[in-house]
Amino acid sequence: MPNSSSISEFLLLALADTRQLQLLHFWLFLGIHVAALLGNGLISTAVACDQRLHTPMYFFLLNLALLDLGCISTTLPKAMANALWDTRAISYAGCAAQVFFFLFFISAEYSLLAVMSYDRYIAICKPLHYGTLMGSRACITMAAAAWGTGVFYSLIHTVSTFSQPLCQGNVVNQFFCEIPQILKLSCSQSYLKEVWLIVSHSEELG
Repeated sequence: MPNSSSISEFLLLALADTRQLQLLHFWLFLGIHVAALLGNGLISTAVACDQRLHTPMYFFLLNLALLDLGCISTTLPKAMANALWDTRAISYAGCAAQVFFFLFFISAEYSLLAVMSYDRYIAICKPLHYGTLMGSRACITMAAAAWGTGVFYSLIHTVSTFSQPLCQGNVVNQFFCEIPQILKLSCSQSYLKEVWLIVSHSEELG
């Protein structure tokens, strides 16, 4: 059985067996990706260019749009490339990077949504103090905290996942690298602790 030191690449889930379906998946993913790029790009451009939208709510919306762009751009391009070139392979480093960035964008989104909820709470319940509590410095600090939380969370779980010895092959039963599927390749049952940790942290972030 191969171990983690001998694994140089992983094999992702093939979404289709025939060439026609593979190309169909490519065009479908391309359409989804382009729609996400256009939608979030328009939001970002509008918020950045229109002075009337330079408010805390739209500042956080701009950050959310950027995180959405990053999240979808972490998984779909590789899936499109694999479908187009009829391959399933992703390098070990590429898989680790995909896990890191996917977790980063997802956890940062959860944190930012919590910040946006707090912003709306202040706007509704304490409107007279809104300008003081949600000043530009406070907004930047909260947004930076959300992004920093994403880095910290993803770094911990990516390192924990890829430090596990892998001896159950290199086939990932998903079209992108994700922690539960990687941990199924672990040599021991200790990976269950990591799965529990991820689930419990996800509930806390949600």
